[in-house]
Amino acid sequence: MILYPAIDLKDGNAVRLVKGEMDQATVFNDDPAAQALEFVNAGCEWLHLVDLNGAFAGEPVNAAPVEAILERCGVPAQLGGGIRDMATIERWLSKGLARVILGTVAVENPALVREAARAFPGQVAVGIDARNGRVATKGWATETDVMVTDLAKSFEDAGVAAIIYTDINRDGAMKGPNIEATAELAHAVSIPVIASGGVSSLDDLIALKNCGAPLDGAISGRALYDGAIDLKQALAALR
Repeated sequence: MILYPAIDLKDGNAVRLVKGEMDQATVFNDDPAAQALEFVNAGCEWLHLVDLNGAFAGEPVNAAPVEAILERCGVPAQLGGGIRDMATIERWLSKGLARVILGTVAVENPALVREAARAFPGQVAVGIDARNGRVATKGWATETDVMVTDLAKSFEDAGVAAIIYTDINRDGAMKGPNIEATAELAHAVSIPVIASGGVSSLDDLIALKNCGAPLDGAISGRALYDGAIDLKQALAALR
């Protein structure tokens, strides 16, 4: 199971939010590329990047720090936030991004997800962010009536590389991931599932690894910044 250190970008800084609230941002590093390099030097195999401003704006906002990370770090990175058309997908992948994450458009324009997955095999993931089992879009600001499992199943034949499932109520709260819902989703689809939201200890990571579902990986942010998870120790445990 892969551990994806998260770098959430707001106004050019590496931050963490609590439950997706933009006004509850804690700045952890004003040099996101240096932060990414710390994770890489500790041995991480992937990076998970989110353009928070972009998620609200509907277009990339923190392009400069993302590009700096791609230039300085030699590991694959995935990026979500504000990627809502084919031109933006193509532009990011051409700059060396390993995988784009499509969230809002997966609900509003699923045909784009299918088109992108066909055009760029293995490089398109679907981000499913949920409150109480229902999908939220536009930087988690808009709640829909779409159920998580229904949305995931609709992409079974699309060729997407992964589903990144975030329980918004757990994100940044340091109260543990929603293991039951994550495992349930992973059992419901054949697409690899990456767990996100609330991963706050080594025990959480081991519980996800041993949850009985074949999870592809887990994302952690605040716990790595706060030191609640030692990245080297966690990577060793997950191997």
